[in-house]
Amino acid sequence: MDWGTELWDQYDVIEKHTLSGLDLVEKYIKFVKERTEIEQNYAKQLRNLTKKYSPKRGSKEEQECRFSNHQSFLDILNEMNDYAGQRELIAENMMMNICIELTKYLQELKLERKTHLSDGKKAQQSLESTYKQLDNSKKRFEREWREAEKATQYAEKTDQDINATKADVEKAKQQAHMRTHIAEECKNDYAAQLQKYNKEQNQFYFTDMPLIFNNLQDMDERRMRKLAQAYILYADTERHVMPIIGKCLEGITRAGTNVNEKNDSLVLIEQHKSGFERPGDLEFEDYSQGINRASSDSSLGTPKGPLDLLGKNKSKPFWLFSKKSKSSSSPLTPFSTPPAPSPANGPPSPKFGRDPLSYCLKEINKTVKPRISSFRTLRRTKYTLERITPAATEDFGHLPPEQRRKRLQQKIDDISKELQKELDQSEALGKMKDVYEKNPQMGDPASLAPQITQTTHNIERLRGELSKYESWLAGAGGRGESLRYSTHSLNNNTGNNVYSPDGAQSDESTPDASQAIYAEFDDDFEEEELSIPIGQCTALYNFPGSSEGTIAMQEGEVLAVVEEDKGDGWTRVRRNNGDEGYIPTSYANITLNK
Repeated sequence: MDWGTELWDQYDVIEKHTLSGLDLVEKYIKFVKERTEIEQNYAKQLRNLTKKYSPKRGSKEEQECRFSNHQSFLDILNEMNDYAGQRELIAENMMMNICIELTKYLQELKLERKTHLSDGKKAQQSLESTYKQLDNSKKRFEREWREAEKATQYAEKTDQDINATKADVEKAKQQAHMRTHIAEECKNDYAAQLQKYNKEQNQFYFTDMPLIFNNLQDMDERRMRKLAQAYILYADTERHVMPIIGKCLEGITRAGTNVNEKNDSLVLIEQHKSGFERPGDLEFEDYSQGINRASSDSSLGTPKGPLDLLGKNKSKPFWLFSKKSKSSSSPLTPFSTPPAPSPANGPPSPKFGRDPLSYCLKEINKTVKPRISSFRTLRRTKYTLERITPAATEDFGHLPPEQRRKRLQQKIDDISKELQKELDQSEALGKMKDVYEKNPQMGDPASLAPQITQTTHNIERLRGELSKYESWLAGAGGRGESLRYSTHSLNNNTGNNVYSPDGAQSDESTPDASQAIYAEFDDDFEEEELSIPIGQCTALYNFPGSSEGTIAMQEGEVLAVVEEDKGDGWTRVRRNNGDEGYIPTSYANITLNK
């Protein structure tokens, strides 16, 4: 069954039906476009959400990522970032495969429908034109036949009239004969037009219009098949990314299972273990026996715990949960109370008021607090702090023993890597010099002299620093119990220790003001440590690493992962020789530590 046979007289119905089908395609395109906008906005909001909760580089939150529960949260953020990428992929595929394709197809359908309807209108107009010619010939034949009948009746009447002359009778007969001849011609023309119209009408209703209607039917059925495929593609587009979305969700689940509370506790211990021993019992001081107070105080010359290392008041016990008094004076610089003026000297100057100590503290606050603010702006720059107080921080003597050993070891590792680079460079320069000497046309050996001299100087300097830090590390690990509480003087003007080698307290028992400032930022110094690898990766492809910040790699090369992909498509890696840089995440097979 087809439209040309069954709907031969329903031209208007077919026209409206095909138009309604095209409107449905256009409506579906708009629907998919709005869906893609929703997906894009959803992905954008997810990316903004992950960015909002991702730690900034160098921040305290990033340092806490060494704990498994923090790292798992970062893994969840990364998985959500990948999930957002899949939502963007859904929007992109729907836009390309459905919206754009259907829009092109819709334009083709509109043009095809317009052509078919135009052909139908042309056939209809041709049939109507033929019918008008038939109607005109019919009316002319009717008109001429009536005139011929009138002329014949007039001729007969004239012939019977006795008063009419022979000439009148002859003229009337000729007129009647002429009208009859014209009527016969009109009759023949009408018959010919009728035959032509019937032939065109038959062609119109049995050939032309059925063909046009069948073409419109075929077009509409193709439109429905294409639309049905777009319906299926709508579901398949999302179904294709479901495995990757499932992997993202599995990654989130895996992040939860990777939380290791015991290991996090061990990491916290290793990170903040001071190495101090717990304070021992206080000795009973029997004042009833007349013990000299000064001698009793001198017995405290040997430090008993971390309280002495931090410059606390040794007359008070060590409290884990100490509270800072709001009214306490600034710990930056110790000032003793000025002696009371004697009567001979007269009353104190009015500018001191009644309390000279309060005046001194006010003056200290005026001068020291602005300096504290300026130091806080530089507290995350290790180089600046070391430049200001090199003697106080060079051997990390201000740190607890355990942390000091870690920092010294880290410093030794860094110097060793730098020294190895210089040795490699020196070896390369030596080989290049030999080549130049054997082949003068390739270069002048004397041109390498400045580089060789500089490299030799760097090697000697690094070896000196390495020896210095190794001696400090050996001392940090071999001084026994006395090491736990010994510290270097924080006074930049002297090299004396706070405590003398024999354990007695020296005169400079009060730490310098600058140390109190820098002690506040000890935790910030630890952020400068070299990051620990979090996994490893195997290169899948060659990468030249020509842009700034990237690193070259060869297919099959194994690298250590230092920083995971933050959603920008780049992963930071490190070679065994210490070279670090970024590589495309998709160029490597990455395996993270559990």
